Parts: sequence; C-alpha cells; structure tokens
Amino acid sequence: MFRGIDEVDWASMEHAYGSAADVPELLRGLASPFPQERETALDGMYGAVHHQGDVYDSTLASIPFLFTLAGRTGLPDRGGIVELLASIGGSEAGDDIAYADDTGDGEDSQGPQSPDDPGESGESGVDKHGMARAAVRAGAGLFLELVTDGDPEVRRAAPSALVRFHREPPRVLALLSDRLRDEPDDAVRLALVEALGLLVRLHGTSAAPAVDRLVSLSGPAHDPGLRLAALGQLASCAADRLPQDLVPTVVGLLHTRSQRIRPPGEPVRTSSDTLLGSLRRMRPADEEGARLLRTLHQALGARTGDRIALLKGQLSSRNTADRCNAVWMSAGLFREWRGAYEEPVALIGEQLGSDEERLRSAAVSVLEFLFTLAAPAAERLAALVESGSASRGSGAAMLDRPLKALARCGDARAVPALAEVLRHPAVPNETGYAIGYLGPAAEPLAPLLRKRLAEVPLDAHDTYDRAAPLLSALGTLRYTEAVPEVLRLLQGIPPELRLRDALVKVVAQTLGAFGPGARAAVPTLRGLLTGENAVAAADALRAVEGDAEEVLPALLRALGPERDAGGRRTAAETLGRIGAAAAPALPGLRRMAGSAEVGERTAAACALWDVGGDPGPVLPVFREAWRRNAYTRRTITACLVRMGGAGTPVHDLVRTELASPRRHRARSGGHGSHDVLDDELLLRDCRTALEAA
Repeated sequence: MFRGIDEVDWASMEHAYGSAADVPELLRGLASPFPQERETALDGMYGAVHHQGDVYDSTLASIPFLFTLAGRTGLPDRGGIVELLASIGGSEAGDDIAYADDTGDGEDSQGPQSPDDPGESGESGVDKHGMARAAVRAGAGLFLELVTDGDPEVRRAAPSALVRFHREPPRVLALLSDRLRDEPDDAVRLALVEALGLLVRLHGTSAAPAVDRLVSLSGPAHDPGLRLAALGQLASCAADRLPQDLVPTVVGLLHTRSQRIRPPGEPVRTSSDTLLGSLRRMRPADEEGARLLRTLHQALGARTGDRIALLKGQLSSRNTADRCNAVWMSAGLFREWRGAYEEPVALIGEQLGSDEERLRSAAVSVLEFLFTLAAPAAERLAALVESGSASRGSGAAMLDRPLKALARCGDARAVPALAEVLRHPAVPNETGYAIGYLGPAAEPLAPLLRKRLAEVPLDAHDTYDRAAPLLSALGTLRYTEAVPEVLRLLQGIPPELRLRDALVKVVAQTLGAFGPGARAAVPTLRGLLTGENAVAAADALRAVEGDAEEVLPALLRALGPERDAGGRRTAAETLGRIGAAAAPALPGLRRMAGSAEVGERTAAACALWDVGGDPGPVLPVFREAWRRNAYTRRTITACLVRMGGAGTPVHDLVRTELASPRRHRARSGGHGSHDVLDDELLLRDCRTALEAA
C-alpha cells in the first residue's frame, strides 16, 4: 500500500508549516486500525498538506498514495480520502474553467477583486494547482469503480469526484443513471442527483440528457428527499425547467419528508479534538435536510421573494429540525441579498420560545448580526431577556446574546438588563459597544459606565480590552461628567502598556466626542501634538476648542509621504472636519489623491471637497474607488450627502446601488459581523444623497 513512500525525499519538500518530513506518518495514519488516528491524520492532511486549499510539492507527491488508499477495499473512512483527492484536484469553479479551456487561457471569475489585488502566483511560477488537477484526472478511472464500492460512504463521495475529473461525460452520465436505478442507500442517491447537476454545470448543453433526468426525478413518482434534491439541482443548472409552483411544491415536500424521517437520535460523538471532529459535532440534527435546502436556497440566489416564501414555509413546520435549518438558511439570505425581511425575521423571533436549545441558539445567532433589521423580533427578545432565561453564552466574559441582539436593534428595553450587567464586578468587554447602539435611551447607564471605567487598572494586560468599550459608550452618550476618569487613563497608563497607542487614540476620540465639555483635557492633549498620537490629539483639540490654527501643523506633518498610509487617512479625515480653515493642507491632499492605495485616495478626495469645495478633482476619484473597492462606498456616499448638487455627476453610481438586489459587501467565503448594518447604512446615505441634491 505504501510501496516507494520511503524513497520519496519528503524532507526536501514543504507544506504549510515547513518541512514535509511528517507526511509519510500522516499517510500511514489514514490506514490506521484506530478511528481517532485516522481522523487525526486526515485533519493533518487538510491542516498542513492541503492547507486552506493550497497545493505544495508534498501535496503533489501524496496524490499517488492517496489513490492507493482510496482503492483499498475494506479500509475504513475511504470516503474522506476521496473527498480529499477531489479537493486537491480543484474547486468546481476551477474545474469549469479547465473543461472549457484546457490550454490554461481561461479567466477565473473568482480571481482578483480589484486592480489593487494582484491575486496569487507561485513563487517558482509553477502552476501546482494545475499539476494537481492533472494528476487527479489521470487517476479518475478509479472513481468509476468506487461508484459501486461496498462502502456507502465511498459511494457517496465518488460521484462528485467522477463528474469533476473524468473526461468522458456520456460514460459518466450513463453510470450515474444506472446507479440511481440500483442504489439502495438514500444518502448515496442524493449524492448521485447532486452529481447530475454538477455534470450539467460543467458541460452545459452537451449534458442535456442529465437535465431531463433531473426533471424526471423531481416528479411525483419519487420520494420527497430525492425530489427536493432534483429541484435544487434544476434551480442551479436549468431554472427554466422548474415547476411554476416551486415554493408550495418544496414546502409540501419538506413537510412530507419531515413526517416520514425518524427523529434524530443522539448526535454522533467523537473523542478527537481535531478540526474535523469539531465540525462533526457541530453538524445539524438533520444534516441531509440542511444540505437539500441549502442547495436550493443558493441556487435561487437573487430570487428573494421565492426564498422568503420558502423560509416562511420552513419556519412554519412542526418539525424542529426543519425550523432550525430554516434559521440557518436565512443567515445567508440576509447577509447577501437585500429584501423585505419583516415576516421571516418575526418568525425567527418566534423560535426564541422553543423548548429546543439548538433552535433558540440558532435564532439568537442570526438576530445578533441583523441590528435594526431584528426589530420585528424585538418583542420576543425582550421577553427572553426580561424572563432572565437568556443564555450567558460561553461564560461571564460574554454578554448575554439575546440582550446583545436587543441592544443592537436599538430597543430601550435592553437598558434595565444592561444596568444589571454593569453593576456586576466583572463586566463583559463587549457591553460598552452594545450600549452604543441604543442612543439617548442609554443615558441612564452613563453613571455606571463612568464607575466601571474608574475601576479599570492602568497597567494590566487587558486594560485596553476593558477600557475601550466603556470609552466608546461614554463618547456616544457625550457624558462629560466622566472627563476625570478619562483623563486618569490618558495621564496614567505606562509607556510599556500593551496596545497603549490604540488606547490613547480611543481616549482622544472620547474627549473629542465630549466637545467643549472636555476643556480640562486641553493641556494633556496639547502635549500629544508632537508624538505618535498627534493626529488623534489634534482631532480631539479641534472638537474641544474649535481652534484650527493650533492643530494644523501636526496634521500637515501627518500628510507627509514618509508617514504611514493609515495616519495620512486619519489626518485627511480630520482636515475635512476642519473645513475651509484647513486650506494650507490642499497641496498635500492633492498629492494624496494620486496615491496608489484606494482607501487613501478616497479619504483625500473627501477632504479636498470639505476643505476646498471643488468637485473637479474629487468626482473622478470617487468613480474609480466605487468600482474598485466596495469598502469605500459608505465613505464616498457620506461625502456626497455633504456635497449636495455638486455630486450629481456621480449619482448614477448611487442609483445603481439602490437598484442592486445584492449587498455591497457580499462576498463568497464568509461575512463580517457588521456587513448587514453597513449595507443598510449605505442605502440610507444613498437615499439622503439624492434628496440632498
């Protein structure tokens, strides 16, 4: 099984963590008689040899041995090895490109997002991903055999790999059709249906018979799970063949399926502490149902009306697993697409009254990142918070998650519970940030925030972590009575403190938010005008005293080309707030507007308008930055609000944004916790900009 493995010079090769000398041990571990050793070895292969999808010379050298292991009848857990081979061979998108153009001239739509992103290239110029894809294709004949293997886990993994890497689509289609007729295992049958859809996506019109087969499988003659799988694949590859009554059909099939399947027992546990073991423990109670509905939701994409109707049907199911799956499906919809979500959000709020802890936790997780969009569920959140039954998360260091969700949607009913949190000796660090979303309703909390800030030690390892959220909340509330406590930090933190400069900046921002009420801090702020925190101090002094002349020298120095880009951006923003009185900065701002860094150019252009009032050099920068980097759009739109009619020449960008169904920061591979909020604020500013003109 491992013939020749010791003849390979593994020590001269590399993986994600350096020398690949340990790869033979990992490969042998895949054949271990002990389940935990096999899982640990597979985890190591993903973690080092194929780290985050990367391909190394050791990855290429492993492929022949992986094929040998995958073909060894009777060896347990070979399904995971087949999946690893398919992953090494490349993603579905990569395969699509390769099939379309084997010369390598195809253009990958998942490539660089902007000219500022050069993409990846191998250090030696060798296309290791292409070599891996070719190696897996060369061995793809094995996948023909594995489709009929005696191990159902292998049979479930093989169809996708077969479709992606075998070069004879007609032969593959015939085999898949035969297996669908003869396969006794329901999970494998679903994998075969998914492979048919993949075949169509990769081969287009040449795989038309596969579409006909999917249409047939979606009909009444088949069981609900298989029909749901076929409908999901049709939605992804042949949407014109979907039934007109798609949503009611899917909801009906979902309910019928839920009545037929047995209630899930105890989830399969593993003693392994590997990443794969953790992922297995996190699997949904009805993993198959989750996959079926996730496929359909993803395929429907921007058809938000259909997806909302589907969610409402799922969330009305009597089956807890169906409702839990629906909650998790909603997360992807809310994060990626804009829509009228009041009804599904309210239904998610209803799940907070469930006796099932998994369902309640899923609902809270989604409501947490919705911010103001969670308002339709606020009544349920408030009831959960007021009942005292809200979960504390993973310990006292975490704010109650339902309470955080309630505060984030701006509901004043969070205030009493937050006051109770602030009265405890140990305050979760995120409390201050949550308070910031409540606005004036949180004013009763200001004295407690001040008291807690006074108790923060000046020289502890977590001084920044504890103080920064409290300072943020006090600044939002403009609670000037806390100036002595804020100054205590500014004047007393030692030079060697962890994150000292970051804390000084937050302190300065808080004093600036206090405005004239922080005059006691003026001498201390002046002392910072020549140090590392000069820009933050200058901004605070401007807000407290209103004297531009005193702070201009520090800001002009910060614009110098020898300074870091982040400091220049912050200085430009401060100069913009000063306005016309900062005219001496115009030459430096014009130089910045030609920077190679898109964020720096955008900040400079905004300041050019605020200081000079000339849209000429500003609007071209806005148009280019808007196209190249979605993260600049909120900054640009806020400036367009200030520009009024002068921004009209680029209002086509604003109108296009308002008409787009997709959130501006939506991207594959994950989402930030504030992306929905940022998108809602962008839409608000877009409307305001048009009104201001």
